[in-house]
Amino acid sequence: MPNGLKTALLLGALSGLLLVFGQLLGGANGMLIGFVFAVVMNFGSYWFSDKIVLRMYRAQEVGAGHRLYGMVERLSRQAQLPMPKVYVIPDPSPNAFATGRNPSHAAVAATDGILQILTDHELEGVLAHELTHVKNRDILISSVAATIAAAIMFAANSARWAMMFGGYGGRDDRREGANPIVLLATLILAPIAAMLIQMAISRSREFSADAGGAQIAGNPYGLADALRKIEAVSKRVPLDANPATAHMFIMKPFSGAGFAGLFSSHPPTEDRIRALLGGIR
Repeated sequence: MPNGLKTALLLGALSGLLLVFGQLLGGANGMLIGFVFAVVMNFGSYWFSDKIVLRMYRAQEVGAGHRLYGMVERLSRQAQLPMPKVYVIPDPSPNAFATGRNPSHAAVAATDGILQILTDHELEGVLAHELTHVKNRDILISSVAATIAAAIMFAANSARWAMMFGGYGGRDDRREGANPIVLLATLILAPIAAMLIQMAISRSREFSADAGGAQIAGNPYGLADALRKIEAVSKRVPLDANPATAHMFIMKPFSGAGFAGLFSSHPPTEDRIRALLGGIR
């Protein structure tokens, strides 16, 4: 299934979960409050994401004459994108990310570590991947997914606390005949399902960015080799990243093998390389 269609279906499933959960809660105000709160928080973050994240990692802007700037400039022309701002993060762990609310307000950042271990060919693959995120407006997509998921989680937490203290429901509550065990199970499982769908959306966007990056760079081999190197070195030199921003990096700073991979924002590296080189995911 194409990753764009997969993302649309996953966003639809997440929205459907929000509607079903809202219907279950009936007249509860927690859903509306949670949704408004999530919109303010996530789209505030979306609007100012470049400034917040770049400052968080002490990123330093570089200009013409820098190796990174020259590559981003050339690849941006190939991708028919406006030239983003370019930053270097003073960290020995190899990683990179793109941010910004749209292609006209974008930034690409790479760590000192990734500049040290990658060849020009490999670094171009990484930067092309990040520019694809910009081109696909993935920051917006992830913000929408995060908003819906956060609303579900906020409402579920509010309802659980209300049930514990006896404040959930009332005489005119349409849920009077509801099975309390089913209701409690839903309050527990709905946020987990929302998180799983949100992470699946993020993984789908990574596959799309890999494919788009290979197209911009002209071949998939530089990115495939870069992913192998980044994974190997980052295990020895991990990035001290904020969990809230981990999804932005080309390689998740934390391990996500086995069951934990379901809650990972990134697909396994071997699956990404297999897809890049024409294998079956």
